[in-house]
Amino acid sequence: MKNGLIWFCRIAVGLLFIFSGLIKINDPLGFSYKLEEYFEVFHITFLNNLALTSAILLCSLEIILGFALLIGVRAKQVAWGLLLLIIFFAFLTFYSAYFKVVQTCGCFGDAIPLTPWQSFSKDLVLLLLIIVLFINRKIITPLFSAKTGDQLLYGSAVIAVLLGLYTYNFLPVIDFLPYKIGANLPEEMKTPPGAKPDEFEIDYNLKNKKTGATKSMTDKEYLSTNIWKDNNWEVIGTPESHLVKKGFTPKIIDLAIQDAQGNNYTQELLSNPFYNLVIVAYDLTKTNNDAINRINALSLNLIQNYNVRTVLLTSTAPGNATAFAKQHHLLAEVFYADGVPLKTMVRANPGIFLLKNGTVINKWHYHSLPAYDNLVKDYLQHQ
Repeated sequence: MKNGLIWFCRIAVGLLFIFSGLIKINDPLGFSYKLEEYFEVFHITFLNNLALTSAILLCSLEIILGFALLIGVRAKQVAWGLLLLIIFFAFLTFYSAYFKVVQTCGCFGDAIPLTPWQSFSKDLVLLLLIIVLFINRKIITPLFSAKTGDQLLYGSAVIAVLLGLYTYNFLPVIDFLPYKIGANLPEEMKTPPGAKPDEFEIDYNLKNKKTGATKSMTDKEYLSTNIWKDNNWEVIGTPESHLVKKGFTPKIIDLAIQDAQGNNYTQELLSNPFYNLVIVAYDLTKTNNDAINRINALSLNLIQNYNVRTVLLTSTAPGNATAFAKQHHLLAEVFYADGVPLKTMVRANPGIFLLKNGTVINKWHYHSLPAYDNLVKDYLQHQ
């Protein structure tokens, strides 16, 4: 009975840690953005430069510990590692939930979005399972000899880190984001007819000027009781709004493309029936200049031979972006959007999209830019 319980905990915890690590290491740059949010909450933004390295190492550690637990290698050290890691995760998710600071924890990346309270509940269940393993750490039986177990452990560590480096340098293996290949961006931004939006409720804190009595009520009660007509009652502080019922939310809600004068070009660019080359460089001060030059050469051929409209999307200030465009003799039209959707579009700075009728035909990291001849052969000669 006891051995059965230990094996259940080993399998459940091991697989969940491996799954969680793999999901996040599939998109280490996205997880690093989440870590930067936590760094900001705890006022340790000086660690932002270490966010990407921390993301890869933390995800790798989850995979390594989960795999080590399954094969039973170094059980005592693994049990301690699991316990400390889950306590750390539980603290972060509780802090996020209670203080309402980071509203998606990133536990399973963008594949399975969880609220902070859902994440905290998950961590509590894992904590209970890990406590069982920790108490019984001395009787966790290995599946292999000590030497073989160590070799497998070192192998898993190398594979995990290499996977993180690969997905950082060549985009996620599986794209869970709304800008994935095949997605039609205008459709992702629409709300279907009849779909109900989020339902919110406003709470008022009131105080009676004469008696000093206080009470709280919702906006519906505030209006229905006509207390707002009673001059003896005054609103204290700022009314607080909270979500009562979750409604339909489009997958893309924050994309607005503008020119330097603030004119909106979102619809025009996303409804173009012809091929468009979209260069995404959310921060031109941190972009790869060599890649920009190579993309510019690619743009020149596409514009001259196939009249492909080429645009650059950035969140860099217009003045700086204009200077950058002149310095690099950019052929692309420069437009502006918020940095958050640009970081979501493609996990690279810069990266490129091939769009047609608002549909993402393909996307590339700057490390894997397509050759002009391949673009023509695969797409343009068939249009």
